[in-house]
Amino acid sequence: MPAEYRGPKRICPAESNAHARHWTDGAGFSVTVSPSVPMSEGGAARIAAGVSPRLLLLIYACSGLTSLAFEVLWARMLTLQFGVSAFGVVITVAAFMAGLGVGSLAGLYGLARLARPLRLFALLEAGIAAFALLLPMLLQSLEAWVGALAPGIGIGSWHLLQGAVSLGCLMLPATAMGAGFPLVLRAATGSGVSLARVYGFNTCGAAIGALLPLALLPLWGWSSAVVVVATLGALVAAAAWWLDGRTTAATGPVPDAQTNPTPDPQPHPQPHPLRAARPTFKQLPTWIAYGGIGAAALMLEIGWTRLFGMVLLRTEYVLAVILAVYLIGVGGGSLIAHTLRGPRWLAVLPPLAAASGLVSLAALPWLSRWAEAADYSSLMTALLWQGGAIALLTLPLTLALGAWLPLLARRLDGEVHGAWLYGVNSIGAALGAVIGGFVLVPWIGTPATVAVASLALYVCGMVWVERRSLWLTAIPLAAAAIPLAAFPPVARLLPHAHAGGQDLFRYEDAMALTHVIERRDGQRLLLSDLQRMDASTDPAAVALQMNQARLPLLLHPAPHRVLFLGLGTGISLAGSAPYPDLQRTAVELSRGAIVAARRWFAPLSEPVLARTRVVHDDVRRFLRVDTSSYDVIIGDVFHPDLVGRSALLSVQQFRRARERLAEGGLFVQWLALNQFDLDALQTVLRSFHEVYPRAVLFLDGFRLAMVGPRDALAGTEDLLTRVDALPGTARAARTGGEGVWSWLGRFWGPIDVPAGATQQEWWPRIEYSLPRVRYRRETALLPLLQWLDAHRAREAEIARMFAVPAARREALERAYVATELGLGSWLADLAGDDGEAARLLRYAYEANPHDRWIGLGLADRMMATIERASAAGLDRRRALLAILKVRPDHPEALRALWRLEEAAGDADRAATYRRRLEAVSPLDREVRAARG
Repeated sequence: MPAEYRGPKRICPAESNAHARHWTDGAGFSVTVSPSVPMSEGGAARIAAGVSPRLLLLIYACSGLTSLAFEVLWARMLTLQFGVSAFGVVITVAAFMAGLGVGSLAGLYGLARLARPLRLFALLEAGIAAFALLLPMLLQSLEAWVGALAPGIGIGSWHLLQGAVSLGCLMLPATAMGAGFPLVLRAATGSGVSLARVYGFNTCGAAIGALLPLALLPLWGWSSAVVVVATLGALVAAAAWWLDGRTTAATGPVPDAQTNPTPDPQPHPQPHPLRAARPTFKQLPTWIAYGGIGAAALMLEIGWTRLFGMVLLRTEYVLAVILAVYLIGVGGGSLIAHTLRGPRWLAVLPPLAAASGLVSLAALPWLSRWAEAADYSSLMTALLWQGGAIALLTLPLTLALGAWLPLLARRLDGEVHGAWLYGVNSIGAALGAVIGGFVLVPWIGTPATVAVASLALYVCGMVWVERRSLWLTAIPLAAAAIPLAAFPPVARLLPHAHAGGQDLFRYEDAMALTHVIERRDGQRLLLSDLQRMDASTDPAAVALQMNQARLPLLLHPAPHRVLFLGLGTGISLAGSAPYPDLQRTAVELSRGAIVAARRWFAPLSEPVLARTRVVHDDVRRFLRVDTSSYDVIIGDVFHPDLVGRSALLSVQQFRRARERLAEGGLFVQWLALNQFDLDALQTVLRSFHEVYPRAVLFLDGFRLAMVGPRDALAGTEDLLTRVDALPGTARAARTGGEGVWSWLGRFWGPIDVPAGATQQEWWPRIEYSLPRVRYRRETALLPLLQWLDAHRAREAEIARMFAVPAARREALERAYVATELGLGSWLADLAGDDGEAARLLRYAYEANPHDRWIGLGLADRMMATIERASAAGLDRRRALLAILKVRPDHPEALRALWRLEEAAGDADRAATYRRRLEAVSPLDREVRAARG
């Protein structure tokens, strides 16, 4: 093929002779080709005369917008399927990049005879929009088909199978998107539009499209967002079809080679230039190196998504922001490269890219501390500020990535077209996403993956550097990468929340990152993805976790088999310890949580955990494949604002649990009220009530229990008979020392919510609204508790529902009133009326001194004023003993008395208080130090 290098000047057909066409990529690379290609001359003339460059660029920019919006939305959809963000992100990114690469390369082979590329482009865009609307139903059908294989394979093979099916499904539309690139280039032939402008406009549109779901999802939810983007895609298809028709009308029909033959001026036709620019063996290092750059770039994207998603916004939001910044940087780098002259710039890019990647690692602690201390007025404000911070850290590297393509095209003197480079780079990027997300992150950790990817960019980019002395820059880069590859301590990342904390354990896999840290006082925390606290060994938190088992087991008349949906620290299991013959099964998706429970939380859970069958699996899959039936199923507390987790509160999940209940069985799902707003809570309650029409509610502290009987709840008489027959110690153990009436006093009544939407597994709602709760100025808990207070069943109704004997009505009434006053105290406290809160709390304690949360709240208030009381002349020992009279297990009062008796020289009394503190808080640092 005759070719000549023209430099940066754009060559137009008018500048050529009558028998030649000039093709240019706008980056200084042009090709002069004979017109005798296998397409008709009329087709070339029609394209050159009829295409409006501005309309074509606008249409392709909108195509990029819809493509990236679909990518973000489909990543959310796959997260629903897999239950975790990481899998959905990696599979979606890999499918998109592979499809774009394959589509771009495959499209090059079909262009030679194509006279109307815009028509095919319009059909592809319409097909993508239709496919987007059908994809959820397709994946649901495929999931049911794949589900038939679930009983015979483990969780790893299950995820691999799901990933392969999802990858294949998403590659179909992504390949169509990739084929659009050479089609638009073909349509732009002779119009004066360069490859760089085509690619640049598409990239700018894609950057907007990556951010579009951030506005659509909170407003309308996932399903409506898909419809909106699909509608935009249909409009793009219609515009492209209209432009093709306008072109035909302007130029007339295309001559047909058979009915109106035109003599071929050359006996040996040349292939289309996009097809002729094929790789040769001599260029193999270039293809491998540029594919490697694509792989390293996507490893960085996966690593950044994990790291920034932990310290900033949710993972899915960070993905959208990173994609937008990535695309803006690539487009900007490509435009900047047009002004760069000389081979020295190819020598600058490798160390610049590698250093930028390492700087993003070095800045991670600073970024995390800044985000922790920042105060945002809304989710959108947080997106803007934190998105700007991400751009500040990543833009230098993405600019370098964007500059490589035009600089390489210029270096290769027109032998290789940019579409080939684009295709190879995209395929390499798909491999990089899979390797980074599923191999490197679990093997060496996310920071090390970012460090390796940064150095890989350097190595691949140095292939085109002729001065070998420049390889010496590898020494400082490698030296800087070694310390940055280690994960920073949690106390450095979150100094406000975990100042003085010590990292005990870190486990990272493709699912999540699990931390166990020890606070200054010796208590341990289980963190999921750094900022999500799953559990704590603080005595009050331990009681809450144990209560998750106590209530369901109390309500069932004769529990023999219990299933825990979620293991966490294993402390919830300890609430079932008073039932020695109980058969326990716990299902946990996080391998890190299983290891942590056995190793770091054993002092609180080991006796029961050792007698529990722990299954590493997704609870949704487990309920599908397990054939056992259970008397009690307990749903653990989790973070419902995370995509994938909210599927555990869907109608479909509640049905799966019901199918596993034995006759007379109970399913109890716990909710942490501080993680909801009123609308989201009502959505979940409606969903639960749809499956369990006889469901009732219990309130334990700030946790709500949705109790769903398969048939009906047993009456109180049977419950009282069973509990009264137990010895005093066994009775206290089963009720947590609070007595059965404290639990019955927490009964809230049947679920009573207004009609409205429910939480569906494939059409979710709550995870798109709950992130906004985190950034509201006002608390969402106050109106939620006020609504609960207004909808509580009256005491007489409760007595009738549970058939409480008349002789026991007074005990129920006192417990009922105590709970009501305790809630009033919390409402007053949230409203800022401290005096009213203290008054109501005292009345609540008088009504029921056995209620843990009422007594603990009163004891905490007394402890907070002890210094003031001592200054007023009250004996400190007497004040502390008064606190213990309210709550004998109050840890700070026990600690203060231990120190007081030690200072007074009474070793026996000091040892007594120390032992009591050890029983309440075995991991307390002072207790462990004294124990030696």
